[in-house]
Amino acid sequence: MNLFCHPLLLLLLLVLTGCEPNTATRSFNSYNERLANVLDTSPVAVDDIDLIAFPEPRELLEPIEDIRIDLLDAYELRKCGLFNLIAERNSILGKVQDKTRQLRYELILLSGLNHCQQVLPQDSEVLPMLQGFKQQKQAQLASHLWNMLTTEKEWRQQLTIYHQPFELGLFYGFDESLNAFNFLTFIQKNILQGTSVEEKQADRLIKHQEQLHTHHYFGQLVYSIHLATLWLEAITDMLEQHEQRLICGPNRNQQKAEYLSNVFNKFFASELQAYLAELDSQYRQISPALTTLLTLEHARKSATTPYVEQYLNGKLHNRFRQATRQHVGFWQRTFKRCNIKVGTR
Repeated sequence: MNLFCHPLLLLLLLVLTGCEPNTATRSFNSYNERLANVLDTSPVAVDDIDLIAFPEPRELLEPIEDIRIDLLDAYELRKCGLFNLIAERNSILGKVQDKTRQLRYELILLSGLNHCQQVLPQDSEVLPMLQGFKQQKQAQLASHLWNMLTTEKEWRQQLTIYHQPFELGLFYGFDESLNAFNFLTFIQKNILQGTSVEEKQADRLIKHQEQLHTHHYFGQLVYSIHLATLWLEAITDMLEQHEQRLICGPNRNQQKAEYLSNVFNKFFASELQAYLAELDSQYRQISPALTTLLTLEHARKSATTPYVEQYLNGKLHNRFRQATRQHVGFWQRTFKRCNIKVGTR
């Protein structure tokens, strides 16, 4: 049985398999086709290209020596409330914690060690040991943060390229990702300054991890910007190739230019312009935190360099903004030359 001869069955199949066209892609397609129709030419083709991928975990994971307090020494820390935390970490469940919970533990441990140094008697035999232990643990914190961000599932899936553009007006995961990555910069700042992070603050790591679980935000943002750039460049090139053939002026038939203006208003001004502006705005809001996190001192020579250069140091975003300016520039020139007021048709 040929499904294409049975429209209802085909529609049901599309719904069940999630194959409905992406609204942003559909809008770009319609914009492209309608403009080409007015210009009596063929619609332009947009060829997707491979994007620089976020490196695999094995390329990013930093080895961390397992440093622990002797159980007898740890028992002495019951006087300052740290024994139970260490015992929990040394339990069977504690040894298989994910990297988010490992970082949480390390932060709480450092805060607890500072507290112990303040409340234990000055002649306590464990104080010299605590100081050396604390210095070793403090030196490892940046690596714990790095490993969590770049190799833990929920965090790295935000950075992995997600080959599906955002729908028009729907940017799932923005608030969750912005809040989570801004919070990580707060953690990073405390690590670099050697200041304590209190338990209530450290607990927020788990909440952010849970909120990120269903999203692929930054990887999807990158892909959306990339795809929008390709569409804009291709459509602008088509328009500019026909620009000199657009007849405009007093007492001249400028019907084609007016038809083009209608297409501009229906698709670009009404749908795509707000979408492009939101992509730009969200990128500018979230990129500073990610740039800070992915250019840690110990990571500058890591495998993330090509990724950072392309997506955070301006290459992709600058090309996107240039493509947007060039596209808008065509319409500004055309409307001025043809004395067409935007939005009047």
